[in-house]
Formats: sequence, C-alpha cells, structure tokens
Amino acid sequence: MSPRRPASDRAPNQMDVARAAGVSAQTVSRVLSGHPNVRPDTARRVHAAIDSLGYRIHAAAASLASGRTRIIGMIVVSNDRYSSAALGAGVETAAAASGYTVTTASVSDHASTSAFFEAFDRLERQGAEGVVLNVPVELDSPEMRMRTERTPSTRSQVASLQLDAPLVVDQHAIGRLAVEHLLDLGHRTVWHVGGDEYWIEGRHRREAWEQVLHERGITPPPLIPGEWTPESGYRAGRTIAAIPDATAVFVSSDEMAFGLIRALHEAGRRVPDDVSVVSVDDIALAAYASPALTTVRQPFEEMGRAAAQRLISHIEGTDAGDEPDLHPELIIRSSTAAPVAR
Repeated sequence: MSPRRPASDRAPNQMDVARAAGVSAQTVSRVLSGHPNVRPDTARRVHAAIDSLGYRIHAAAASLASGRTRIIGMIVVSNDRYSSAALGAGVETAAAASGYTVTTASVSDHASTSAFFEAFDRLERQGAEGVVLNVPVELDSPEMRMRTERTPSTRSQVASLQLDAPLVVDQHAIGRLAVEHLLDLGHRTVWHVGGDEYWIEGRHRREAWEQVLHERGITPPPLIPGEWTPESGYRAGRTIAAIPDATAVFVSSDEMAFGLIRALHEAGRRVPDDVSVVSVDDIALAAYASPALTTVRQPFEEMGRAAAQRLISHIEGTDAGDEPDLHPELIIRSSTAAPVAR
C-alpha cells in the first residue's frame, strides 16, 4: 500500500515522511543530513517515502539541522566571453551531481584586488563552503592566503594553495602547439595577437610564442596587443593587413580571430592563401567560421567540473578519484596552409 499523502492544503513535512516510512522523525533527519549511523534498508524506506509523498527539503532548515549549507561560491568576471560561461556550466554540473548549489559573485573586468576580496567575503557570508575562482587573481598573496585557509578555494584553471595537485591546462603548451604548427607549414615567422596580459593565460601564450621563435633562430616580430574581444581582433587584423610580409598569425583566442579574419577579408587578404591564422579555445563557432578555424582546443567544461569536484572532495574529506585529461589539442581546419610562393 502506498503511503498516505497529507491533506491537500499543505505540503508534506518530516513527520509525514516518518509515519510513511515507519521510523522516527529523528531518523528521517539523520537520513537527510547523511548521518553514517543509519541502516541501508532504513535509508531506502525513508527515501521511498520522500519520493512517494513529494517531500521537498527546505534548504535553510536543513542547513540549521546539519550545520552544512552545501553551497559552493563562484567568482566570475562579468563579461560575455564563451570560456567564462563554459567553465561556469562545468562547475554547475558537478555541483548539482553532488547535491550542492552554486552562488555566484561577479566582478568587473580589470577589477581591483580589493573587489575580488569583497566578492570572496560576500560568498562566505552567504554560507559558501568553498569557492571556485574563475578570475585572474593571484592565489599566493597574504590576503588571499588568509581567506583560503578558512575557506577552501580553487581556480578553475590553476589550483590554489589549499588543493595540492594542479588542475591546469598548460598555456605554454597551447602557444607552442600553435606556433610550431605554423612554422612547420613553412612560414618564415609568426606574428602574435596577444590576449589581455592582465590574465596569466595571455602572458603564458605570449611567452611560448617568443620561446619557440627563439628556438628556431627567429627574432619575434612586434607583439600586437588584444583584449580578447572580436573588436580588438578586428583592429589587429587591420594592422596585419598592412604588413605585406605577414603570412602567419597566432591569435590568442577564437573570438579575436573572428574579428581579425573579417579585417583581412575587407583588406583583400585571403585566409589561408595570403595569411594563415591559428587561434585558441575551439569554441562552438570555430568549426563554422569562414574559413573554419584551426585552433587549440581547451576543455572548458571539463575544467569547471574538475575544479568543482576537487573542491567538493576537499570539503567532504573524500577521494576525488580520477581526474580528466586536461591537455590542449591542436584542431587543424581550413584557416592554415603552407605559404604561397611569391
């Protein structure tokens, strides 16, 4: 016989669940809080009653009863970059799978360090048991160390001091894959449209570009600065279009590459016949650009999931298990080719 539902004018409560499962209200509370001293068959009866009655746990009440909020905080930069959204989606997916919710605090691009700290403190006040940082904040400053010692934290791309093994995609490897691909095609040098060096990822890609060229005995041409946006890529593309000898460009993001290719097209420079372009990220639109972008793929959602899983395991004191392969991968499409003989 299925459990009797309460009167239709109210939602079921823990006493209704207890009666339906044939246990005490205290046992229901223990099952809901994950208490270890509950027999498996008892826990199954309680969960069956919860499902049958349609009981919904009140998060605030559960927090008071258990001393746990099961909330993860996430600090993000308030921009429209694809990478930020994809990383956040990965964090949300992993959190939901483990019974956690995610609360987000946003800071503006190029925000001051104090703005990051204020966002971190705000998440702590909201009950976050751990924080994922999708921002370019340094993790080894005394101020950040003080916070991570009381609330475990990790960057989605670089592990924090609290969480030992790194969760990181090697940005130097990304730059090396891109530049070596262009040189191996036969281009005499590679120009670089850099990302915003406020972000460590932009600095590391630029360093790799310089290093590979030096290893091949090539003096790097002047860096063309970018800001991650299609608009900045368009401006860089107009610069490249005015350099007749520029036949290969490493662009630090797909979104900048879209703008750059548009500027080259307007100037009558064909891609890849006149200029080969390789970029970074492999966002969804990269395969549908014209021409389709050769790019270095970053596994954004996997990075977000791995960061959240590592953080939750740290909070729970459990083994995080096997972690994903976060190596970058060169995806060769139509925007790169050997230089045309002149």
